[in-house]
Amino acid sequence: MTAAGAMPAGAGDAGEPIDDRELLVRVQGGDTGAFDALVQRYLPRARALAGRLMQDPDDADDLVQDAFLRALDRIATFDVERAFGPWFTRLLVNTGIDQRRKQSVRRTESHDPETFAGKSSPHRDAEQSLDKALQELPDRQRLIVSLFEIDGHSTEEVASMLSVSQVTVRWHLHQARRTLREALKGWME
Repeated sequence: MTAAGAMPAGAGDAGEPIDDRELLVRVQGGDTGAFDALVQRYLPRARALAGRLMQDPDDADDLVQDAFLRALDRIATFDVERAFGPWFTRLLVNTGIDQRRKQSVRRTESHDPETFAGKSSPHRDAEQSLDKALQELPDRQRLIVSLFEIDGHSTEEVASMLSVSQVTVRWHLHQARRTLREALKGWME
């Protein structure tokens, strides 16, 4: 219960979570609390994906905020019978791609994680090697690997989010996996 005695926007009459469709109907009806509930529901995934897409924490935070604002601007025309998650993910990805294109100055100086991390460990070294290998993938392949392998979307969902064919998604996954295997072969032995 909230201070006013009403149920939170993300909870139903018995306190159980409300599904996305109901929240979307409420948002379209002007309930800002329902949009807050959607934001809270999708924020962790949005932050994780934005972090992988932008590679800079500040840029990732800006991307998440911009994506939610764009979603709010477009929510009135959203078909509530569609799934919100894939639609929002596509919006976030497209917004991130646009932002990366617009960045005129690339960050050229990076901090060595060892400087701040202290002692290295085999686990940390392997994780850093994987991160480095992922960063060296072309942008589209890195994004597809993130959406498919890390976020668990199907090839059909990834294809829809990126407006490409499933064959293209599978080809990029194949190429990325081959590149990653080669880059990490020392760790795999």
